[in-house]
Amino acid sequence: MRSSGDVSDAFAAPAGEAHAGVSGAAPDGPAVTLRPLPDVVLDLIPQPGAPVARDVALMLLRRQLGRIQSRVQEAFEAHALSGLTAARMLGELTDGLIFAIHAYTLAEVAPEKAEAGADGLAGTAEPSFVLAATGGYGRGVLAPYSDIDLLFLSDRPLGPRGRRAVEFMLYLLWDLGLKVGHATRSIRECLEDARGDATIQTALLDGRFLAGDAGVFANFEEAFANARQEWGIGQFLAAKRAERTARHRRYGDSPYLVEPHLKEGRGGLRDIQTMYWLARYAFGARRMPELVGPDSPGGGLLTAREARAFKRAWDFLWTVRFHLHYVTGRAEERLTFDLQPVVGARMGYTRHGKQDGVERFMKHLFLTARDVVRLSRLLEPAIERATLGLPALQRAPDPALVTAGVAIADGKLLFAPDRVVEDDPAIMLRLVRAARDRGMELHPLAHRALIRSAPRAQALRGDPEANELFLDLLSGKESAKWMRVLNEVGFLSRFIPDWARIVGLMQFDTYHVFTVEEHTIEAIAVLNQLEQGELGEAAPVASELVGQLHSRRALHVAVLLHDIAKGRGGDHSELGAGIALEVCPRLGLTPEETETVSWLVLNHLLVSQTAFKRDIDDPKTILDIAEVVQSPERLRLLLVLTVADMRAVGPKVWNGWKATLLRELYWRVAEVLAGGLSVPERDVRVARAKQAAAAMLEDQPKAAVDHFLGLGYPGYWLSFDPESHARHAALIRDAEARGAPLSVSTRVLEARAVTEVTVYCSDHPGLFSRIAGALAVAGATIVDARIHTMTNGMALDTFWVQDAQGGAFDAPHRMARLSVLIEQALSGRLNLVQEIRKVRREPARLRAVQVPGRVVIDNFASNTHTVIELNGRDRPGLLHDVTGAISAQGLQIASAHITTYGVRAVDVFYVKDVFGLKVENERKLAALRAALLVALGTPAEDEGGN
Repeated sequence: MRSSGDVSDAFAAPAGEAHAGVSGAAPDGPAVTLRPLPDVVLDLIPQPGAPVARDVALMLLRRQLGRIQSRVQEAFEAHALSGLTAARMLGELTDGLIFAIHAYTLAEVAPEKAEAGADGLAGTAEPSFVLAATGGYGRGVLAPYSDIDLLFLSDRPLGPRGRRAVEFMLYLLWDLGLKVGHATRSIRECLEDARGDATIQTALLDGRFLAGDAGVFANFEEAFANARQEWGIGQFLAAKRAERTARHRRYGDSPYLVEPHLKEGRGGLRDIQTMYWLARYAFGARRMPELVGPDSPGGGLLTAREARAFKRAWDFLWTVRFHLHYVTGRAEERLTFDLQPVVGARMGYTRHGKQDGVERFMKHLFLTARDVVRLSRLLEPAIERATLGLPALQRAPDPALVTAGVAIADGKLLFAPDRVVEDDPAIMLRLVRAARDRGMELHPLAHRALIRSAPRAQALRGDPEANELFLDLLSGKESAKWMRVLNEVGFLSRFIPDWARIVGLMQFDTYHVFTVEEHTIEAIAVLNQLEQGELGEAAPVASELVGQLHSRRALHVAVLLHDIAKGRGGDHSELGAGIALEVCPRLGLTPEETETVSWLVLNHLLVSQTAFKRDIDDPKTILDIAEVVQSPERLRLLLVLTVADMRAVGPKVWNGWKATLLRELYWRVAEVLAGGLSVPERDVRVARAKQAAAAMLEDQPKAAVDHFLGLGYPGYWLSFDPESHARHAALIRDAEARGAPLSVSTRVLEARAVTEVTVYCSDHPGLFSRIAGALAVAGATIVDARIHTMTNGMALDTFWVQDAQGGAFDAPHRMARLSVLIEQALSGRLNLVQEIRKVRREPARLRAVQVPGRVVIDNFASNTHTVIELNGRDRPGLLHDVTGAISAQGLQIASAHITTYGVRAVDVFYVKDVFGLKVENERKLAALRAALLVALGTPAEDEGGN
């Protein structure tokens, strides 16, 4: 054992595994010559039996530790080392440091046995002990900020001098600032503690000799190997599976989460380590290549290609992990949004075509995680069967299963032994359909066979039987479950080549929780829930409509393909519609179904964008969407697709307010398509609204009713239902009776998950901006607003707000504070700018997501108003700033529609000028656009011609 950790040896890979030599050149990296570190043992013990003082030793060891850390970091960041090589180098250099500390400890505690590497307790009455590495350190790999796990091992319990040596060494390690996990056990205690405890068994599996009595360690390895044989792998395998399930539940049960946990998440380092532990426990294998070939343990559980894939994934994840530790300066294992572009840039990922460097980096990471999941499904059942024996096959009791080529083992389905996938690739789909139809699971050996056979799916493209089977799986019960199986084993990417382009594709924002293909499968799962009636409360209209559809198969295919063109640049809806025209005939859809799918993909955002970005009380909005849809069946399909798409984005996207907007839009468009709504003249509609309001106020004196009916301009009467008019009348009557300059009324609408805030006060420029600022200070988020000036010069403004979690703003004390803040803001006693700055900001990890400011001014969306659409980075007070800018341009806001997508805000305003007309003068429009870009935080000159 060397104390220096000579660099050339630090690069040494296990036999048969090539790594860089002394130069340490990583692939495509520069050659860097690395010098050996000095041997610190000679400084710690300059003369036998004469160690230096402890404070001097601590100084020497700190200097050596600094050399080790900086040496590895410099070589790694110069791209001289890959992540795995750097981890091995750091592990071996740390070996040298630990060896030196061990030698110094023995010299201090047992000075008569100070020779480096000797057992300081040999020849005494006390038992000999050995120092061993466990955990990741035991596997010979260390991350920059990893713990160092040590085992002080002896034949029998240590005596006073041995315990003193352990204590001395541990305090020295702690004083160096190292995080040390440690255990002191005899061989017997190790085996007793390990029996029935898979965590301890795992730690001991990683055990590696460092220093001391090698004979003791050899005795331990022999005893532990015999104990493993006695215990059997069954208990260890069950414990590892349970541990993995719990870990995935905690850190994410999908390998495609957009902020993945590199170590503990699905498809991460721990999943690879689990496969290593199983192979080590079962066969004593230390490397995956040992499982390759007919003469290997188990008779060749892996192919050479699969072993290389394990190594490639292991190396890539270690490289990402090293960057993550160095960037954060701590043992950070979660790759958050703010770290993704930094790590991606350090690893050399740059923009390529339409894809940002960070998106290319994350796709590589997700594809690696997917490979880890597949490799685990390949190896785990193979190890289980090689150690426990092949499952007992049962002849399928159902003749249909026999005909399909399916057998039963352990109560699960797998391929019959006499069937060869190469000769009949469609058997893959028949197996999956048989499992679905009978409510059975696929056997792990079936997953292994599907993964290895997935490339054969290419031969099924355009095959009528395969198309019928696939469409049946896609549109049948639990289709999301089986699409996920086909995706995970790699079948979908081979069967539908365009699918491969969205696998692992993320969008660098905080709105989408999953990668594109995982989001798509989640959308299919929502469609399954709608069909099963599980969303009757959350989405009652869609749940009712889904059973009325005539184009059910087309809908399922449309959900599968709705985001198929993402990542290609351009409008993914338009591109996806074109792809659908090519893919659907290959899947066996009729021309009518193909046209329906293509139309749905083209318009899959129409309903949500209209509901959240336009005034659905404006008749033109309804007529415009009805003109596009034209058919009640298509409207039904579009609503169901919209609900599935939105709910699949993430858990916080759907809420009662959005559900209400979608419902109301659907019914209004459905009424037009059914011929029941012919939009009458504006004066007629205003007269009807006044009549309905008067009917609600029949208990009031006629003079009071006439007074109220004379207060509203036509736009006011068309914006609310009769019940709201009645509440407004009571609010105004009370305010006039009290002579109150300001009245604020709040009402919780639980069904819509919003709180309605109505403000009645004297109208003046900037009123909307001040109220929006007060609401921001109160912690309320505006989702919709109606702004009206009455004939008496008073403003009647209505806001619908939610809390930060997307629910109604309903806590009594918060609602009371909200009213006070509005009063203070309007009276000038509240400094809005200062107070908004105090509002809690977003987490730092989200600041890396950039949202360029954008202003779109549309004079065609409404017959009576100019529509302004703003896109920008959401922040406290944004609405206060942009509405202030609109007012400063001399414009009046009639309504506002606010939507957020993660950190991106989309705010839409219907405005008029002071004369009640649209804004059409180009000079005024240019000034308006520039002012809004400044309010959004984007310089005006950065905006192109919108």
